[in-house]
Amino acid sequence: MARAYRQDLRERVIASAEAGLPARHAAARFGVGIATAIVWVRRARETGERKARRQGQPQHSKLDPHGAYLQDLIDADCDITLAEMQAKLLEEHGLKAAIGTLWKFLDRSGLTVKK
Repeated sequence: MARAYRQDLRERVIASAEAGLPARHAAARFGVGIATAIVWVRRARETGERKARRQGQPQHSKLDPHGAYLQDLIDADCDITLAEMQAKLLEEHGLKAAIGTLWKFLDRSGLTVKK
């Protein structure tokens, strides 16, 4: 995964733009992409934010709010299959979840389905 630009480079691009240089020219001067410079300058003007944002996606599952429900399903029927769990989630909560998503959630949560 690519890393964020150094903070001092961001500061120099933003400072140049604040001094009157167009963001496009600041991008060319410091060797960053035009879109990158425009985003940095706009964000600094609108919100005052100058630091890089955290990269990547949040580490949560759409099944997190339904963890107790899934545990109840397992407790009620220890022989329940992932396909049956998938069907019950869709039927009772209107939540579509792939078998792989269910498997990863159960594995990360420490829940086991014994067969």
